[in-house]
Amino acid sequence: MRVGKENEKLEFKKSTSELREGVISIAAILNKHGGGELYFGVHNNGMPLGQMIGESTLRDISQAVSNHLEPKVYPKIAEAVIENKRCICVAFTGDKAPYFAYGRAYIRVADEDKQMSAAELEAYIIRKNSVANTWDSQTSDKTIDYIDESVLKEYHEYAHQAGRIAFPYTTKEDVLTRLNMLKEGKLKNAAVMLFCGEPLMELQMAIFATTERLTFNDINREGGSVRHQAAVAERYVRNNIRWRVVFDGSLQRNEIPEIPVDALREAIINSYCHRDYKSSQNNEVVIYSNRVEIYNPGAFPSGYTPQDFIEGVEPSVKRNPLIAQLMYYVKDIESFGTGLKRISDECEAAGVKVEFHIRKRGFAVIFYRPEGHNGDNYSRKDVTNDGDDVIKDVIKDDSDAISNVNDIENMKLNIITTSDVAINVVITEREKQVIRIISENKSITADRLAVELRVAQRTIQRYLKALQDKNVITRAGSRKTGHWELK
Repeated sequence: MRVGKENEKLEFKKSTSELREGVISIAAILNKHGGGELYFGVHNNGMPLGQMIGESTLRDISQAVSNHLEPKVYPKIAEAVIENKRCICVAFTGDKAPYFAYGRAYIRVADEDKQMSAAELEAYIIRKNSVANTWDSQTSDKTIDYIDESVLKEYHEYAHQAGRIAFPYTTKEDVLTRLNMLKEGKLKNAAVMLFCGEPLMELQMAIFATTERLTFNDINREGGSVRHQAAVAERYVRNNIRWRVVFDGSLQRNEIPEIPVDALREAIINSYCHRDYKSSQNNEVVIYSNRVEIYNPGAFPSGYTPQDFIEGVEPSVKRNPLIAQLMYYVKDIESFGTGLKRISDECEAAGVKVEFHIRKRGFAVIFYRPEGHNGDNYSRKDVTNDGDDVIKDVIKDDSDAISNVNDIENMKLNIITTSDVAINVVITEREKQVIRIISENKSITADRLAVELRVAQRTIQRYLKALQDKNVITRAGSRKTGHWELK
């Protein structure tokens, strides 16, 4: 009978002849998880083998740990009988990492002990020492005068509508104080990144003609706040990937991107939550003929792999917890530590290949563009600053998708006016979303619509007015107790 399986907190050794390796495993597990268990007398497949236990056996283990592990650890060492075989269990905890075994630092990766390089150890120590004083929580040299109040007001409006900030907007100082963004009259770095118009970093965007960085089709740079850059990055990708239009017999056509938009958005937002803001490198969005790469500077947490977070076996490691918290308030992120899993799940559902690459000075999410997406039934889409989608290219579908002129005419939305004259109007993607939500809940309020679509209230009011002007919807009854009617 097996007693379990080796993992990041559990290690098996056949006997105390592997005592040195056991001490190394203790150090690696402490550096990764702060505690775990080590068994002597168990095969690495979990099968109990038994262990000779003499008068000094337990003492020898205790002395090896005491003499060769720094800082000092005082484990609980006891005999354990498993399947009638005598084994030894060593249970240990410690909160003074990094721990060194025989003068070297190790980190647990899956069921193996990996020696940390000098750079990895330095990054580990910096990260450990900065947990309570992360870069985004440090005080900048900027005062409240640097705040772009229009950006702060819009942010507050989003967060308030999302129901994650309850207090009303009063003054810059009051709102920033409530958000914990001020210290001794100076802005914290998170506030500078989110609410100041001054570009302290740039977003780099590019399109290459092939699979390599050789021939540019386009290159662009953008400054501004974190949320502004994230929105620009998303528009850039959406405008330059291919979209397939499917006609399913309904009035509205179904537009499908070659890469899931939600996964792209998640990767972009994550790249700003986890980037190293002290780095001179910029966030990058690069589009190749076969893939899209979202890159951010900042080493991946030492000792972890992307799969750890995709499988949900590890809690989130927050490089910039204050920035992540601010993004959470406006629903840019839904929960901490689930980004990679959400990206992976979205791509799996869409049949799109995605890879997560740990690089020497950063991290990249790579979306592979499905083969066969160069056909005539695909187009590009332009996304405006308000998020409205407009098809730019001529759509050519399969011959059986549009069989005659009548089908082509059905692509347009015909509106019958009071003068009984049929006219064609353009319905944007955002307006289509408003129509869909209203059709499902005719009593929905404008405030709730804004939350559903994650837009500012004044933006949703513009959509509603446009649809009323186009004679698509009308409001019946009062503002509070009335309802929408689809015309």
